[in-house]
Amino acid sequence: MKTPTGTSETAASAPAKKPRVGPFTFFKQVRQEASKVTWTSRQETIYATIMTLVMVVVAAAFFYMADAVVTIGVRFLTGTESL
Repeated sequence: MKTPTGTSETAASAPAKKPRVGPFTFFKQVRQEASKVTWTSRQETIYATIMTLVMVVVAAAFFYMADAVVTIGVRFLTGTESL
């Protein structure tokens, strides 16, 4: 079935091909895009790093405690004292 414009549906949905660029043009475009990036300041990076380390310690403590509780429960249910 034809669309009102007279083109088939498959031809209308096909994406247009982008022209290939050489390596020098590609790296020039990459450099242009990198210059548009808003980089974090040194203070923001340090703050984010500290918060990440704090969260890692909190998560490690949580999983250590959860493992200890599960271990005690399994020992109680199985009647074993050492695993």
